[in-house]
Amino acid sequence: MSPLLRSPLAGSGPDLCYPLLLNTSCRLSLRPRFTASLLYILTFSLALLTVLLNLLLIVSIAHFRQLYTPTNQVLLSLAVSDLLIGLVVMPVAAQYYISSCWFLGPWLCSAFYMLSYVLTSASVASILLISLDRYLAVCQPLRYTSEVTIGRVQLAVGLCWSCAVVYNCSLVVVNVREPPRWTSCQGECVVMVDGSSVWLELLVTFLAPISIVVALYLQVFGAALSQMRKMRSSRAAAVGAVARRSELKAALRLGVVVVVFLLCYFPSLGLMGQDVSLKSAAWFWGAWLLFLNSCLNPLLYALFYSWFRRTIRLIVTLQILKPNSSRATVLH
Repeated sequence: MSPLLRSPLAGSGPDLCYPLLLNTSCRLSLRPRFTASLLYILTFSLALLTVLLNLLLIVSIAHFRQLYTPTNQVLLSLAVSDLLIGLVVMPVAAQYYISSCWFLGPWLCSAFYMLSYVLTSASVASILLISLDRYLAVCQPLRYTSEVTIGRVQLAVGLCWSCAVVYNCSLVVVNVREPPRWTSCQGECVVMVDGSSVWLELLVTFLAPISIVVALYLQVFGAALSQMRKMRSSRAAAVGAVARRSELKAALRLGVVVVVFLLCYFPSLGLMGQDVSLKSAAWFWGAWLLFLNSCLNPLLYALFYSWFRRTIRLIVTLQILKPNSSRATVLH
């Protein structure tokens, strides 16, 4: 959650966001052309890569029936939030940081903040659901097979997104009512969030869910170590041992996804409760490290899951357009 933001003071001359508004316009960034061009190339390339990779993941899970599992429904939710971050949040944030001018008007400024907060909260909720899914699969396998269904997982995902929308929109609703009230010059994008709301946001959308995630995965790893020792000491029930080992591998792989998410998210916490501009270097590195996670997630899936690499080949070669391609065998 970003606090109240400040932009450059109004200026004069050709360096204004709105040259015709000499007394009220914000100033354009005076970055060297090479620096600005390099930043545009890097940020928009990262945004494009994020969109393409997450789109491949979404098509894979939605198209191939073998991938229609409860766990993958949560991965699909995470991929949707990552896709929207790459498609909307990253390009808009890059343009505003590099040029120091907001050209989309006050209403879209509030909408941009709302969308950013909603997508971040939805990502945290998806990580929480992934951890809960792995906890039940490893620590309570009988309950998992009988109670965790695709329908229930989709309901949980829908509830998480609904709560993220309602909660985060309520935080910035005052800016929708009176958006120009908080700006000091034309070309500035500002959202007023009081200090108590910032810390409430920190508690509700990060500290509480991430504490649950860590607690669940500590139990998962403890159960994994215990079960691995049992499997080494006994060669009986080979089929059950193979199935259990598969669940443990899945838990460990998704554990890496959770750890990478935390590493990318923690630096942005330093921006909470501070008066930091979207155009400041501190905001740029903190926020874009968080955005980078949206690109890393599908890369990790491609590294860990052979089925994702197979589906990418099928999608890129347009074999998914063939009849009954959804029934193709992608799991081995």
